[in-house]
Amino acid sequence: MNFKKLSIALLTLVLVMTLSFTVLAEEVELRIYHVNDVHSRVEEDDYAGSMGYAKMETLIKQGRKEKENVMFLDAGDTFHGQTIANINEGEAISHILDLMDLDALTLGNHDFNYGQDRLKELAQMSNFPFLAANLSRKDGEEIPYTQDYIIKEYNGVKVGVFGLATPETSYKTHPKNVEGLVFNNPIITANAVVNELESKVDVVIALTHLGISEGSKYTSKMVAEEVPGIDLIVDGHSHNVIEGGMMVNDTMIVMAGEYSKYLGYVDLTIENGEVSNIDANLIPREDTKNVEKDYIISTVVDRINRANQAITSQVVGRTAVELNGARGSVRTGETNLGNLITDAMRAKLDTDAAITNGGGIRASIDQGEITQGEVITVLPFGNTAMAIKLSGADLKAALEHGVSKYPATEGLFPQVSGIKFTFDGDAEAGNRVQQVWVGGEKLDPDAVYTVATNDFMKAGGDGYTMFKEAPIVKEAGGLEEVLMDYIAANSPVAPETEARILIK
Repeated sequence: MNFKKLSIALLTLVLVMTLSFTVLAEEVELRIYHVNDVHSRVEEDDYAGSMGYAKMETLIKQGRKEKENVMFLDAGDTFHGQTIANINEGEAISHILDLMDLDALTLGNHDFNYGQDRLKELAQMSNFPFLAANLSRKDGEEIPYTQDYIIKEYNGVKVGVFGLATPETSYKTHPKNVEGLVFNNPIITANAVVNELESKVDVVIALTHLGISEGSKYTSKMVAEEVPGIDLIVDGHSHNVIEGGMMVNDTMIVMAGEYSKYLGYVDLTIENGEVSNIDANLIPREDTKNVEKDYIISTVVDRINRANQAITSQVVGRTAVELNGARGSVRTGETNLGNLITDAMRAKLDTDAAITNGGGIRASIDQGEITQGEVITVLPFGNTAMAIKLSGADLKAALEHGVSKYPATEGLFPQVSGIKFTFDGDAEAGNRVQQVWVGGEKLDPDAVYTVATNDFMKAGGDGYTMFKEAPIVKEAGGLEEVLMDYIAANSPVAPETEARILIK
């Protein structure tokens, strides 16, 4: 036997096996589950199309069994929106997401709805970080409830995740909730953070609440176009369903719709410190019919609901028709629920007209009994109703502003009472409103009208700056209370659309 040849053959085999093992060792797979704009749609809901957190947890747990490396991210608008969250100001959501082992959350505009003090408390009680690298204070002080980024390691691969909050937060929550804060340019911020991370990590992920809406000044698509070095953007805010992800330059953008209708996941392959493959997927609610709900999450949700039931189950009246509060409807045209709400405001405050922002209407109500919980779900922000004095010119300017983003589904779109107006949706913004009537008569730009609105808009929210200096005539308490009182007094209600808003 030629031992020299045998030794060389064995050495060659060992080297090949070693090299093969080295290549395999340098290839790491990472799965990233993601959600956005859940708006506390915690439970499975046929009407809203939500799968709920319990089914999501089952899917994520299954993924953690199948995959060695799994991350779970939330792109914001998480703590507010439904009664289960609003009654305890987000604490229930924090607890549930802790049980689901959330890795990080970026702050959405509605996550500020309880104010900064409460946001600080939520950050302290949560075991996951709140990310917002472009958020700072005017006085230069540190923000106690956010951090710029996190770094996590998976089989030797370092992954950096940084957050970006939409600058629209300055007017898409109540202005008092963001006093003293600065929402810096997300593109400039992203460049700076990526430059800092590139020497520290192998994979860069931006967890953003920017959206891809044409009505937004800053979008995640702009970040991908102008900031090299981001492998993945997990986005929210515009509620888009991005099937298979969207490649912009070398960056993949993903978004999973809204209201827990989808659970997104992205599979990354990292070789020699570089992303060699990226695959984006969505699991729609209709594909989860046979998925069992996670026992722990279901039990926690049931206990929270039982504690809240004494409040939410009280019947305030009935509706003879379905009340349309769908996002795509209240932000682009007149709806019967928008009419009901503004009629209630105008009746309560005895004004010439009423105007409320479509973005403040967050759900529909089925025909039949109306419970207190349903009204709170429709009007979850705790806004107060108030009457102000406006000149006819300012009232028209408000309507112009309200339709300025049409046909984009923006929350500033107005729902009105005591007003009828026509506008040209194809005309240049600022010159769209054609005719306006108040109380059945043509608007007089020099006349002074009393207008019922909410405190969010009065403070300039959603960009209604013409309301800021308007004198307040009187206030009427919570908007949800105003609506409940009106329903109780006029039950059964049966509002219709009445051509209050005509689009030409």
